[in-house]
Amino acid sequence: MKYIDSKKLSETQFKRYTGISCSTFYLMVEQLKKHVSTQGRPPRLSVEDQVLLCLSNWREYRTLFHVATSYGVSEPTASRVVRHVEDCLIKSNLFNLQKNLPENEGIDWNVVIVDATEIPIQRPKKTEEKL
Repeated sequence: MKYIDSKKLSETQFKRYTGISCSTFYLMVEQLKKHVSTQGRPPRLSVEDQVLLCLSNWREYRTLFHVATSYGVSEPTASRVVRHVEDCLIKSNLFNLQKNLPENEGIDWNVVIVDATEIPIQRPKKTEEKL
């Protein structure tokens, strides 16, 4: 869904679609506009569409081929857009994941459990055929 279509959604629908509120989306767009280059060929996608492309990649975890097809760009272009948006948002220091883990909930965050049990594979028996 492109930005023009997403403007028709209500706040609740937009959050369901992208996973973020409209105010956070516009804050992301504002941060990305600070990094828009004025030199060279203009990008095929608007800044809003670039952020939506990146959000749809994160939210739906579709392949870049499918995301690129939805936005009418090539797969390498979609990859570059996602990488560029991620880099710009990281540099802004406004969109970090929570670093403080919840405490006093009976969870020991220092323990890692790895399930390495072996399960036998059921294969059909080989039959010997004589030629």
